[in-house]
Amino acid sequence: MASILQSSGMVNGDRGKPRTGIVFLGGEGPSPAQCRALVEAARTPGGDPLMAAADSGLLLAEAAGISPHWIIGDMDSLGPGAEHRLSAYPPETILRYPADKDYTDGELAFSLLREKGCGTILLAGGGGGRLDHLLAVRAFFERENPPSRWMTANEDIRCLEAPELFAGSGMGPVSVFPLGNGPWAAESSGLTWPLAGLPWTRGFFGLSNEAPDGNFTIRVKQGRFLVVMPFP
Repeated sequence: MASILQSSGMVNGDRGKPRTGIVFLGGEGPSPAQCRALVEAARTPGGDPLMAAADSGLLLAEAAGISPHWIIGDMDSLGPGAEHRLSAYPPETILRYPADKDYTDGELAFSLLREKGCGTILLAGGGGGRLDHLLAVRAFFERENPPSRWMTANEDIRCLEAPELFAGSGMGPVSVFPLGNGPWAAESSGLTWPLAGLPWTRGFFGLSNEAPDGNFTIRVKQGRFLVVMPFP
């Protein structure tokens, strides 16, 4: 199986610096070229990103020529030929769980990368399909130490937490949802409808904002927000 990783460093962390982790999820995800660009961008002074495929997230990774460090889950979604596909990987990189378990495959992959020392974790895939699966991924962002980014086939989703400043590009739509327990406050520039002064509470959101000039910023002053944009 071809891999775009070129690292010769230790899997558990190089030079004591945190690594970035990438979880490949089943469902609709970025194109192969976008996945490869994601891996390239995730390289840090600590080394190449650590990557885990959650069950059929392996298909998304392989389509981009990416060999994840681990494949984790109950392997019930890989379809015909699953055992032949898995036989191409070292046995120690395949972490099998029973179908009747307390956590989703995505949660297991996410937790594994946290245990391996990843300070920033990105999600790729998980779009389309069953609504309950989509909501389960979205629930990751309500927890402590959430993922920082989630990329589906069509959406680029960012988790922003105070005092973060995010600079975005594209004309929109840009939708903003409060996360966590609050309180929430945010400011923006370049958006048609400013975020400052909005009555952020649970259940409130800003939907389908626009950036007429193609560039905008969002500054989170309090709380945590989920920002949903089209994937470029």
